[in-house]
Amino acid sequence: MSMKRLLKIASITILLLAISGTSFAQEEGFSNDEIAFAIDNLTMFICAVLVLFMQAGFAMVEAGFNSGKNTINILFKNLMDLSIGALLFWFVGYGIMYPGVFNGILGFAGFGVTPQTTLDAAYYPNIQTDFLFQVAFAATAATIVSGAVAGRLQFRSYLIYSALLTGIIYPIAGAWQWGGGWLSELGFHDFAGSLIVHAVGGFAGLAGAIVLGPRIGRFNKDGSANAMPGHNITIATLGVFILLIGWFGFNPGSVLAFTGESNTILTVVVAVNTLLAACAGAFLAMVTSSLIGGKPDLSYALNGMLAGLVGITACADVVTNAEAIIIGAIAGPLVVGAMLLLEKLKIDDPVGAWPVHGACGIWGGIATGIFGGANLGVQVLGSVVYAGWAFAIMFGLFSVLKMVGWLRVSEEEEIEGLDIGEHGAIGYPEFVPGD
Repeated sequence: MSMKRLLKIASITILLLAISGTSFAQEEGFSNDEIAFAIDNLTMFICAVLVLFMQAGFAMVEAGFNSGKNTINILFKNLMDLSIGALLFWFVGYGIMYPGVFNGILGFAGFGVTPQTTLDAAYYPNIQTDFLFQVAFAATAATIVSGAVAGRLQFRSYLIYSALLTGIIYPIAGAWQWGGGWLSELGFHDFAGSLIVHAVGGFAGLAGAIVLGPRIGRFNKDGSANAMPGHNITIATLGVFILLIGWFGFNPGSVLAFTGESNTILTVVVAVNTLLAACAGAFLAMVTSSLIGGKPDLSYALNGMLAGLVGITACADVVTNAEAIIIGAIAGPLVVGAMLLLEKLKIDDPVGAWPVHGACGIWGGIATGIFGGANLGVQVLGSVVYAGWAFAIMFGLFSVLKMVGWLRVSEEEEIEGLDIGEHGAIGYPEFVPGD
């Protein structure tokens, strides 16, 4: 059975459950709590699948924006982000992120995810459903870094980084807000993770890019930059559209409760805000690129759409449609400016991971204070904390890996391509000369 048919069946099931109401409960012996439990869990499950599907989007964006000789390496890293990340987040990460009663900084609820066999009327999603949704976020935070370090990082070093981020660094960051930690107590607001997910991944990627240094040929001795366009803009564009679709699981799914008038209204408002911010980001990035370069640049517009999505993620639940457009409209030019800034600083980020997720993640946190009613000082504090936390830890990790000779591939491997040097394979064998 196709995924499209399954989604149709699931949608019809949700609709029938929703319109049946009390009469259905009375006739079939189900309580209203049981019906809400079924709807909330099924909806969150679908949202989790959409967020997991974002891994495919990230893989396409990163592969398309990079050289074809590194395609297998990039796809492999995205696969391992999810594979290693899911196992570690189940084993320790979930318990760190949701420790229960703790000191607000660091706690641990225990290893693994305890099965939940009864309905909790205070929070309908089953712990298994909740884990599935949260682990998709953890994988997203990890895979952001892949694009920033593409083309020159040793595969084993990436696995070490990915394991540390998904198992420890990201869960601790999440606990400070979503686990009821010290930032939550201060009133910090990050609805779906502009800071916790995106800024953490973006600033971790920035640390990696700085310690690694630029790709061979990216900058000249006089400081001028050489364009190194990706090998497949079609695949990159497809990846952005996949990410846009996945974001409708990311943001609306973060409402976490879907039954009842207020929850249903909030879910659709969040969805509309998400779309409007994304479109505003893409359009204004296109306009900005036209003003700077004379012609519209598709790669800037694609990153502009992602910038709008990142920017609205912190506050999609507390702003109006018009405010969402403004937030996206600022994110579009911001990502273009951040990409040009990295170029001026001679920092090589092949896909724009820090401009999209780091810079626009910070903007999302600040925008929540400006438009969303949160305390602006607390929002600035939280934004700085998350950026500093990820950057400092990962800068230290990448520096240690560099000292032991595990960070960067050799010059010969980089020129030949990481597909051959790291994996002994060729992504596009039909295009190899002489074959």
